[in-house]
Amino acid sequence: MNLLTGADSNELFGGEISPSIRHLVDRARQAPREEAAAILWTACVSAPQSLPVYYLLYKLHAGLGELDRAEQAASKGLAAAARAAGLPADWRTVQPGQADFAAPGAARFWLFTLKALAFVQLRRGERGIAQDLVDQIARLDPGDQVGSSVVRALLAESGPSSLGLKRG
Repeated sequence: MNLLTGADSNELFGGEISPSIRHLVDRARQAPREEAAAILWTACVSAPQSLPVYYLLYKLHAGLGELDRAEQAASKGLAAAARAAGLPADWRTVQPGQADFAAPGAARFWLFTLKALAFVQLRRGERGIAQDLVDQIARLDPGDQVGSSVVRALLAESGPSSLGLKRG
């Protein structure tokens, strides 16, 4: 379930969450943005295996321009998804065929979060890291099912000054 829209989208957003974490997410959705972040970080600490919370955190922080916090949330989500999917902790060492990245679940969420991390790195002005992330996604998702071509296009078309990059 997409926690923001209510639409079924387990494939990208990490699956279902427990009722206690759902309660925190519902509170965060109704709170001011700054308070929502504190509630979601609490949910993350309470249930570090709950992948949707990481998604909400990195989206929230990126939306607020808090790119360092967005990177932190995405990195933690990537690590949690790697553990759940049985993938190596270092994203650089993941090989095609180590998981089914097209099927709903932790591996799919891991790949989607890798894309989010690439976008955050690009916005932070870390073009080399963003390129490395996008290259890895392309190796693991040659059909571009998670849409990393969007980040690749931004890398190709835009310089740092035209993206309005800032550290947050």
